[in-house]
Amino acid sequence: MSHIDDLIRQLSPSGVEFKELGAVGELVRGNGMPKTDFTESGVGAIHYGQIYTYYGTWTTGTISFVAPETAVRLAKVDPGDVIITNTSENLEDVGKAVAWLGDGQIVTGGHATVLKHDQDPKFVAYWLQSPGFQIQKKKYATGTKVIDVSAKSLAKIRIPVPPVEVQREIVHVLDSLSALEAELEAELEAELEARRRQYAYYREDLLTSADGGMSSWVPLGELASFQYGFTASAQESGEYRFLRITDINQLGKLSPEGAKYVDISDAALGYVVKQGDLLMARTGATYGKTMLVDSDEPAVYASFLIRIRFNDSAVLPAYYWHFAQSSIYWAQANAMVSTGGQPQFNANVLKLVKVPVPPIEEQERIVGILDRLHALVNDLSSDLPAERNARRTQYEYYRDKLLTFEKAGA
Repeated sequence: MSHIDDLIRQLSPSGVEFKELGAVGELVRGNGMPKTDFTESGVGAIHYGQIYTYYGTWTTGTISFVAPETAVRLAKVDPGDVIITNTSENLEDVGKAVAWLGDGQIVTGGHATVLKHDQDPKFVAYWLQSPGFQIQKKKYATGTKVIDVSAKSLAKIRIPVPPVEVQREIVHVLDSLSALEAELEAELEAELEARRRQYAYYREDLLTSADGGMSSWVPLGELASFQYGFTASAQESGEYRFLRITDINQLGKLSPEGAKYVDISDAALGYVVKQGDLLMARTGATYGKTMLVDSDEPAVYASFLIRIRFNDSAVLPAYYWHFAQSSIYWAQANAMVSTGGQPQFNANVLKLVKVPVPPIEEQERIVGILDRLHALVNDLSSDLPAERNARRTQYEYYRDKLLTFEKAGA
């Protein structure tokens, strides 16, 4: 950044000029263009909602199109223009922008404003992510459920206008930092996927070859008892945690987030879980997903779950849990689930699932191996959000530092 500082001192020795956005260029408010206007091909179009969900700081292509006759009545976006959103459900997102760097003219619709200007488009789009913009837009934001910053208000926001050479140097650095952040995140995702594949490979191999392939295949109904869950309204606080389908995360574990509770009563006592119980989602898109209760936290389970409790020591709960993640289990579950309306996987069907049951010593060996492999997946999955946030924080620090200027005449 010392190079950029030197460049600023050389080209703007008195500081950087700030101008109102309306003086930097022309602000053209979009109109219309519901998603029903989209076609398979035609004139490229960017819907304001896509700026929140799909596009980054800049783009050279669109994922949507409209017919040429529809495009005639819409706001035109030329290469180098910046599209700025005017409405959002929250203050943080309103004003998000994307620079159009494609070859030809495209269009945009309502709830968006097109900035036509002669600055570096990426620089403008990056600055519209900075604290300097966030602070100013708060003064002009209106609404409660839907937040709006109008084109007229955007025109009043003051933006730094360093020499274009400085803008391009800043963009070069920020593009490099963004690419590095994306590359590092892709590496983490690739590592996580490799660990998932490793766990899945050994899980399938160990379960199918347990005890030299001599395992007995026993219907689950001969090994365990089943009980549907407790019907109650979840509360923000209470004596017992209330375990629901939504509490089972993608790894088949109890999510620590979004906990709900119930107050215990005589009616609920029969639904108290204990360590070693397994809870299976019996309906909806997550049918068949199974969680092992490995905590002694006081808890009862909800009505859309089935409790699986093994009758004796023939099967280790942890062994069955790994089995319930496997393709062997899911091949049976998918074949047995009812598909009329919401998928249903009830206790009468569940008891027919056949489980490979090797001796306890072999189950313990398998569990030991699979627990270690699954822990590698779980640890990285847990670390990913924190790692992403750390890298995002680091990127935002350098971005905001690069986009903060000493005002001319200050």
